[in-house]
Amino acid sequence: MKTAPKKVVLAYSGGLDTSIILKWLKTEYDCEVVTFTADLGQGEELEPARKKAEMLGIAPENIFIEDLREEFVRDFVFPMFRANAVYEGLYLLGTSIARPLISKRLVEIAEMTGADAVAHGATGKGNDQVRFELSAYALNPDIKVIAPWREWDLTSRTRLLEFAEANQIPIAKDKRGEAPFSVDANLLHTSSEGKVLENPADDAPDYVYQRTVNPEDAPDQPEYIEITFERGDAVAINGAPMSPATILTELNEYGRKHGIGRLDFVENRFVGMKSRGIYETPGGTILLEAHRGIEQVTLDSGAGHLKDSIMPRYAELIYNGFWFSPEREMLQALIDKSQEHVTGTVRLKLYKGLARTVGRWSDHSLYSEAHVTFEEDAGAYDQKDAAGFIQLNALRLKLLAARNRRLKS
Repeated sequence: MKTAPKKVVLAYSGGLDTSIILKWLKTEYDCEVVTFTADLGQGEELEPARKKAEMLGIAPENIFIEDLREEFVRDFVFPMFRANAVYEGLYLLGTSIARPLISKRLVEIAEMTGADAVAHGATGKGNDQVRFELSAYALNPDIKVIAPWREWDLTSRTRLLEFAEANQIPIAKDKRGEAPFSVDANLLHTSSEGKVLENPADDAPDYVYQRTVNPEDAPDQPEYIEITFERGDAVAINGAPMSPATILTELNEYGRKHGIGRLDFVENRFVGMKSRGIYETPGGTILLEAHRGIEQVTLDSGAGHLKDSIMPRYAELIYNGFWFSPEREMLQALIDKSQEHVTGTVRLKLYKGLARTVGRWSDHSLYSEAHVTFEEDAGAYDQKDAAGFIQLNALRLKLLAARNRRLKS
């Protein structure tokens, strides 16, 4: 039998589910509870979470509410975007990249407060339980992790509401019925899944989309913006220097206005099942296009092709919860090395759901107009050299063809 924890740090949103978890922890384990609420740019007021925690009996010194937006973008989103990381060719990993930061702070607060356990509200069917717990154990191998959804008998909405009422937990009127879908949000994206979205054959209702206008309703005139990069990270928009979180916030607004970054996706969860989700990543979609654009002129082909070849593995590590693994850190070192000269500016055209690179320039550019021009190149490139290049590369193909022809005759 597991030893009951004495003090637990709970990842607490202030919503009904985590409020039920808070009360359940105190009831089930008779333990002290510390709440941690992170502002990752989800767009919600966090002070109500403080009031809710106090109402549920949490001492003020045990309530932690922190603005982590800058750390989130600087230390997690930007390193991921240096890799152009995309899971299964489409998903920009908005939920996946937030979990290691939340876990990191849970473990740090546990150490600060003398807690011997952390708790989260992820279900036993999803990826988040894996991400939270792998991150926590990577940072503190002795920490206890409590996952109420895998332990309790509150297995239906009715039983959850009955528990809430029995324990004087306020229930908003809109929470008495079953929500049409669940939402996870942060500064990078919004993720919606479940209920009305579970049948992948059905078109997602318009009301699911929360961060972007319908591309059909976006402005009829395109808008042009310029993003400046230094060593692979965006540092300015239209020449105005900004902090990482401010840049992503600004790009989100451009993306919202032009209906950029919508994705209807059936993905393979790490736990083995397929799941359909609706993702909106407006600023991230623009940022990825811009980063690709500046790499086109600053990254050597060998380095770029190697980087692209490891990207799926890197993206899978993040998706599966291995941010704090040695292999992710090794790949990150390689990726960061590739970004030493990824500095310059990209001009993008934003129009009805699309962000397209239309110009790029850099003092670190490898692009040589003298070598590629169709006009007289003044000896920059001798076209006769191509004949020997082709013959050397064709040698093994000619030998193979000769062998195959001989064996057929």
